[in-house]
Amino acid sequence: MTAEVEVRAMRTAIAASERVRGTTSPNPPVGCVILDARGEVAGVGATSPPGGPHAEVNALREAGARAEGGTAVVTLEPCAHSGRTPPCTDALQAAGVARVVHAASDPNPSASGGAEVLRSAGVDVHSGLLADEVAKGPLRAWLHFVHTGRPHVTWKYAATLDGRSAAADGTSKWISSAQSRAEVHRVRAAMDAIVAGTGTILADDAQLTARDPDGNLLDRQPLRVVIGDREIPPGARVLDDAAETLRLPGGDPAAALAELAGRGVVDVLLEGGPTLAGAFWEAGLVDRVLAYVAPALLGAGPAALGSAGVGSISQAWRLRIEETTMSGPDVRISAVPQD
Repeated sequence: MTAEVEVRAMRTAIAASERVRGTTSPNPPVGCVILDARGEVAGVGATSPPGGPHAEVNALREAGARAEGGTAVVTLEPCAHSGRTPPCTDALQAAGVARVVHAASDPNPSASGGAEVLRSAGVDVHSGLLADEVAKGPLRAWLHFVHTGRPHVTWKYAATLDGRSAAADGTSKWISSAQSRAEVHRVRAAMDAIVAGTGTILADDAQLTARDPDGNLLDRQPLRVVIGDREIPPGARVLDDAAETLRLPGGDPAAALAELAGRGVVDVLLEGGPTLAGAFWEAGLVDRVLAYVAPALLGAGPAALGSAGVGSISQAWRLRIEETTMSGPDVRISAVPQD
């Protein structure tokens, strides 16, 4: 079997894991491809919602007898522990898989060690294939959660070229393009929770839901989280029955994330206004920025980011740009804080 075959299989596994992102927390969204002994795809699987089969088991079920003597290509090291489901290492051995290729090693002490278990059973195990793509892709938030114990936070905002998130009169619809707005809704649908402050809810009557271009609710809705003490009127859209809404009083980002971690929330989209975004930055709790920059100028109006604990240029938050692409007429920038 050539290396190219396994690379293609891993990319298929990554795509499978991306399709279930947002449905598996607190478990990782894993993808798996079973190649038969001739190197042909026999089964593809991804992690089921909590309590259901893991990616390897789903892929093995699809592959059936063709798994014997074949290769399992999986985005995360197969687990070797019994939780709500049996170890995936047992399933791979029972199916007669001869080789396992995984991207990321499992950093969770309670589940790691699967590679060594398989090697001890005579299975050929290779690790690290496309590990960077997996770590920056669908497993980014889960790996962060395991390492830090708190949810991964992506701050999403839209602004003009001069950094304004609204005009001087407070209007902000629409700064970004229809293409960007549609993309944001797809991003929302893959998150565990969307977080905003009471100021944003009161100013915009934000619904914090994932919708299609026609405004219809998508099948999956993340948890809506509203931080702050200000009263929200009963008719506010964020209180409708489109999705669950969690109210968190106070304005402490660390306390909010601790509460969400206890609920099994792994991946958070921060969509609050400049005040809440600034508080998260000042607390050092933003892990990624997703910016949509529109080719427009306002000259006045609120900035996208409020006070963030920066008093001089030496205290500026420095970022490393991961990707810059076009989203319709807008520029989409993905960046992470420098180490």
